[in-house]
Amino acid sequence: MKTHWYKDAVIYQVYPRSFADGNGDGVGDIPGIIGKLDYLKDLSVDAVWLSPCYPSPNDDNGYDISDYRGIHPEFGTLDDWKALRDGLHARGMKLIMDLVVNHTSDEHPWFVESRKGKDNPYHDYYIWRDGSNGRHEPPNGWGACFGGSAWEWDETFRQYFLHLYSKKQPDLNWRNPKVRQEVADICNYWLELGCDGFRCDVIPQICKTFSADGKNDKNICADGWFDYIRELGERSWNNYDTMIVGECVGVDHKMAPNIHGEGTGLLDSVISFDHLPWSRNFRLPRWKEIIRRWQTLPEHCWWSQYWENHDQQRSVSRFVKPGFEKMGAKMLLTLEMFLRGTPYIYEGQELGMVNIKLCPDEFMDIQSVNMLRGAKNAIARFFKYRHLLMRARDHARTPMQWDNSPNAGFTTAPTPWMKVNPNYTTVNARTEAADPDSVLNYTKRLLRVRKGFVELLKHSQYTDLAPDSRRFYAYRQTVPDDKSLVVIALFGKTAKHFSLPEVLRGHQSRLVVSNNLNAPERLSDGRFLPYEVRVYELGR
Repeated sequence: MKTHWYKDAVIYQVYPRSFADGNGDGVGDIPGIIGKLDYLKDLSVDAVWLSPCYPSPNDDNGYDISDYRGIHPEFGTLDDWKALRDGLHARGMKLIMDLVVNHTSDEHPWFVESRKGKDNPYHDYYIWRDGSNGRHEPPNGWGACFGGSAWEWDETFRQYFLHLYSKKQPDLNWRNPKVRQEVADICNYWLELGCDGFRCDVIPQICKTFSADGKNDKNICADGWFDYIRELGERSWNNYDTMIVGECVGVDHKMAPNIHGEGTGLLDSVISFDHLPWSRNFRLPRWKEIIRRWQTLPEHCWWSQYWENHDQQRSVSRFVKPGFEKMGAKMLLTLEMFLRGTPYIYEGQELGMVNIKLCPDEFMDIQSVNMLRGAKNAIARFFKYRHLLMRARDHARTPMQWDNSPNAGFTTAPTPWMKVNPNYTTVNARTEAADPDSVLNYTKRLLRVRKGFVELLKHSQYTDLAPDSRRFYAYRQTVPDDKSLVVIALFGKTAKHFSLPEVLRGHQSRLVVSNNLNAPERLSDGRFLPYEVRVYELGR
C-alpha cells in the first residue's frame, strides 16, 4: 500500500562516481557512500536518490546501461548495494534508484542481438527504420540531445536506429509488449531487493509517434504513453510503497497535472526544467512567475523542487553574485525548503559548492566534449567554451569536498577521476562542521525546522507577495483558518528596505529561521542585507 511518504521527505541526490571513494582508485563507489551514512543522517535527509550504479560502458557516465540487474564493478558489488540499503533503512532513510528505460547501452545484450537480423526476437526491442529518399537520409529531422542526428545508420543491417541521446544509447521500443514486461520485471527485481522507488530518467520520451510525412512525429508523452505507465504501475510500482518521480523533459505546468499526481495511477511527482533560468540575463519576476505556476497546481499534483542536480550547474554560481556565496547558498536552500513539494538537495549543495574553472581539455561530460568538438572554427569554439564555463554539467560532477586534505578527502588516490574544485580548502564538510555559521550547519538547522511544518506545506495555498519586485522574493504558504509561513528573500549584492504588504500587517508572528543572526524576531518593515532571507510563522 502506498503511503505517499515522499510528501514528508527531503531527498538527497548522490552521484556515486563523485561522492566518496572507498577503495582508493580515484572513483567514488558504494563502500564510500556507506562510510558517509552518518553524515547524511545528521543532515536530516529522509531518502537518498542514487544516480545509476549499474554496469555501463560510461559513454554518458552510467546513463547508458548494459545490465539492469547488476552493479558496475567500479562501484562495488550487489552485496555492497545491499549493505547500503540496510544502512539507510537502519537509519530511517529510504533508497531511490535511477530507472533509465528510454534507452539502453548499445553494448546491452538486447541491442547486440537486435543487430543480428530482422528475425531475431530482440530486433523489435529497438526502433529501426529504413531511410527516406532512397535510404540516404534519416527517417525524420530529429536531432540528438548530445549533438548530430538522432538516427544512426547501421551499415551491416542497412537501417537506421533511433537514439535521442548518444549514438551509444539506442532507444527502446515501448510499443513492443515484451519490452514493457522486461521493464516491469526490472522494477520488481529492485523493489523486491528493498529499493523504495525510482527516479525515472526522461520518462515522457519513452513513446514515439511517427507520421507518414514526418510532420506530426512526437516524442513527448506520445500515443500510448498513459496506457503504458498505468500498465507498469499495475505490474510493479503500485504493489509496493514506492515513490515514482519522473524527470519530465518537455513538460510544463499546463501538461503536468495530466501525467502525475496522487490517485491518477501515473507518476507520483515530476521533476521540471522550466523553473531554472537558462540565460545570462536572469529576471527575478519571470522566475517567480514560473514557480507560482507550479505552486498553484491542483492539490493532487506534487512538484519536486530543486535548484541543482547532476545535469545542472551549481545554484550559487547561477543565482548569486561573487563574494556573497555563503549568504546566497543559505538563502537559496531556504527558499526551496518552504515550497510545496518534495525538495531535493544535490551532493555538496549543503556546503555551498560552486562551479569550477576548467580548461577546454578538462571537460569530461559527453555533452561538453561534443559541443567543443563540434565547433567549426576558433570563434565558435570560444563562445561554446564560454557557455560551458557557466552551464556545463561537469560543474556538478566534481568530487565532493569532505575536508582540506589532498583531493578534498574524496580519495586517497594521487589523481581523482575528475578535477577537484580548488576552493575545497575552505569549502568542505570538516571545516564547515566546526563553524556554527557555516552553510552546512545552517542546512542542518533548516531541515530540522522544516520538519515542524510539513503538514502545513502539504496542504498550503501559495501567494506571491511581491510578484513585480526585481529584488525581493516574498511568498506566503497558508492553510485556511490556520497558521501560515512567510518567506522573504533579497536577491542582490546591495542592502535594501522591504515594506510589508498590507495583508501581512497586524498578525502575530515569530521568526522561524534566517541566515542573518540579527534578524528581527517579529515580522516588520526593515532593511535586508544582501541575499538575506527570513522565514516567519504567522498566527491565525
